[in-house]
Amino acid sequence: MTKLAALSLVLSALVAHAQPDYADIAVIPIDAPEELDVLQGDGFQVTNAWPGRAEVYLRGDDHERLEARGYTVTIVDREGPPPPGPKSAPGPGTLGQYHDYEGVTGFLEYYAGAYPELTELSSVGQSVNGRELWTLLITPEPETRHERPVFRYISTMHGDEPVGTEMLLYFIDLLLTEYGEDERITALMDSTTIWIMPLMNPDGLESGRRNNANNIDLNRAFPSYFDDFTGTIFPNERVDTAGFQPEVRHVMEWSGAERFDLAANFHTGALVVNYPYDYEPGIPSGAEAPTPDDALFQELSLRYAEQNAPMVRNPAFPGGITNGSDWYAIQGGMQDWTYRFMGAAAVTIELSNQKRPPAATIPAFWEDNREAMLRYLESIHMSVRGQVTDMRTGEPVYARVSVEDNEQPVFTHPESGWYTRLLLPGTHDLKINAPLYAPAWLSGAQTGEEAHAELVFADVNDDGEINAQDIQLVINVVLGIPTPEDIIRDPTGSGRADAQDIQHVINAVLHGS
Repeated sequence: MTKLAALSLVLSALVAHAQPDYADIAVIPIDAPEELDVLQGDGFQVTNAWPGRAEVYLRGDDHERLEARGYTVTIVDREGPPPPGPKSAPGPGTLGQYHDYEGVTGFLEYYAGAYPELTELSSVGQSVNGRELWTLLITPEPETRHERPVFRYISTMHGDEPVGTEMLLYFIDLLLTEYGEDERITALMDSTTIWIMPLMNPDGLESGRRNNANNIDLNRAFPSYFDDFTGTIFPNERVDTAGFQPEVRHVMEWSGAERFDLAANFHTGALVVNYPYDYEPGIPSGAEAPTPDDALFQELSLRYAEQNAPMVRNPAFPGGITNGSDWYAIQGGMQDWTYRFMGAAAVTIELSNQKRPPAATIPAFWEDNREAMLRYLESIHMSVRGQVTDMRTGEPVYARVSVEDNEQPVFTHPESGWYTRLLLPGTHDLKINAPLYAPAWLSGAQTGEEAHAELVFADVNDDGEINAQDIQLVINVVLGIPTPEDIIRDPTGSGRADAQDIQHVINAVLHGS
């Protein structure tokens, strides 16, 4: 062998080693939806399902393992490098074509520079390979953003599903160019804090792979109810992100800091709005797993699907919507985590039956989704909104807000005390709880209106507990019996200790906080 031939072999081996682990995309027949639970439990990457068949990404010896189980495996596609995207002249001129990571970065930098009074561009962290996870905050008043309902759009957590990235770039252009010109958009931006992450998996986009650079499906990598459930973010304030993929960890931390009220993330591979739960222990794939807010989620999903003509007419999903578990169950999905752990309503929007349709079709997708994206965002105001404060000091309180006969809470922002509870139109009774405070009830709260609460701090001796000693101390103050100097003598802040103070502390002991 010549030196040149040997060098060529070495270079070929290096190139082959550097290539991503592209998966074959296969369809297999299934007899029952419950088979999907078994397949996923055995490590197969199930990514779609239809009556009688399922889509599976095949890596390593997956093909052979499936055939050994008796499955007929039909290869229908393969992951591969995406077409090159725009790298120069960022801005409106690049809309309507696919952007790569560099193109997305340039686009966001262009709009942040062109509209500094309306935007803040930042990165919540880096991907496995060091690419930034860009977020664009859109609001005319960023310093008070936690005092308004907070909304989030995310796209392309699967790198081979880039249509949503392009929809969000269009959406950014729409909001910023029409602010101050279009009455509807101006009112929406003035009343809502809007966050957009167009590209959650930049490494996957660059390589044309579904998974991140660690070969992990990010929509199976969030804390799951069955394996990792440790309760909601309340009352600890911080999200435990240890051990999760970088992209997942950064989204979790971002969610903990901003406290979104309504969210959606974009995918392709189907044409439907998928709402929680994606998974509920004991409920198999193909069976509904309704949340306590099932009717609300159906309404939110319909508000999107009804404005997207191909979606609402999709015969595979009546009305263009589906419960996630009823479609096919997954563990570790982002929408379930967002709802269960963070208290925010969230759905998954599948934009196209093709994962990466031709670039020439992108403008048509925008026409199909423009109004739907606006309508879904506006749904955040189908809510009861209010602030929870300390009755004595007026300071904001980090509190849990629950609805009568509904165990799913939302939480106030720790810094502002504001909450947003999405609810169907009507009258609702709310309960407000916070550690060491007496609970408060808000009866007759109306959807679309504000409902504020003042809580009474009931741990009057500040020992970290509410008990009979706190009651006795307040009674002593009312009766004029000598008491320690370092107690709260007027929990309600009315100017003097009285029977109302005693009653609030008794309520805290009886009903808990």
